[in-house]
Amino acid sequence: MATPLTPAKMLAALKAEGLTAHEHAGWATHNREAATGKTFGPVVGVLIHHTAGVNDRELCYNGRSDLPGPLCHSWLGKTAGLWMIGNGRANHAGLVDLDVIRALTAEASPLPKDDQANADGNDCLYGLEIENRGNGVDPYPVSQYTQAVLWAAAICRAHGWSEKSVAGHKECQPGKIDPSFDMDVFRADVKRQLAVGGQPVTPKPTPSKPRVDLSRLVTAAKTDPGARQGHVTYMAGTNLVEAALVKLGHLSKTYAGDGSFGTTTVAAYAKWQRHLGYTGDDANGIPGNTSLTKLGAKYGFDVTA
Repeated sequence: MATPLTPAKMLAALKAEGLTAHEHAGWATHNREAATGKTFGPVVGVLIHHTAGVNDRELCYNGRSDLPGPLCHSWLGKTAGLWMIGNGRANHAGLVDLDVIRALTAEASPLPKDDQANADGNDCLYGLEIENRGNGVDPYPVSQYTQAVLWAAAICRAHGWSEKSVAGHKECQPGKIDPSFDMDVFRADVKRQLAVGGQPVTPKPTPSKPRVDLSRLVTAAKTDPGARQGHVTYMAGTNLVEAALVKLGHLSKTYAGDGSFGTTTVAAYAKWQRHLGYTGDDANGIPGNTSLTKLGAKYGFDVTA
């Protein structure tokens, strides 16, 4: 745990790592501390996001009607470079898994599964938003990805942390899928950067498809239909599968996107199984490895057991 960097120390750390940091007007005093009555820190790590949009620097500074800015500490554009957005508490992490926070604090590896949302990540994590649609297809230019690695390395170096203090939003908060690249590869690139003593290296971006955990999805398909209205077992995986079923024409958009693998989704998945030639109990709407892998291959996600 550490005291947050002051604006001057943050800029110095980024410059020492070889980064050019553009300063948004007002960034150094832009935070949510007075509004929430909460201070930022002690800090335990850095969190990597993608924005799921384009040209969204000002959105990250100003926020939305339901989520006031700043929405990150730094924003990294595809071509606009790195911008300082806020200093202090920012609305970027939300409720995260306390076990993951503890692992980041202890620099433990691997990170535990994020199956709870029981700690305020805005209290203790620096946040970087990377301009990218996050659909597994939108590329990360080499320059942009490299700057993301340098940003994480700069903060880790300033605090004496290793790459094990770096996490993706998808590793901290249940239901999140950002960023859309492999965080193990990203941490390895940060580790390599930390080893060269501040001299910039040029890693190659390794975008990856979103992943659906089969075992968690099966649990959702068996649990959600009989649970109370609005119950969510596995939001990220369910939403990816429902989006694919919508594209197939097996599920109405009305029933997609709420994270619940309810009876309608089970029926829609059964249609996909029958489409593949399954019958009887093999077409009961509970995902299997083969049917889910084929759905992912068709609509852009990978499957883990």
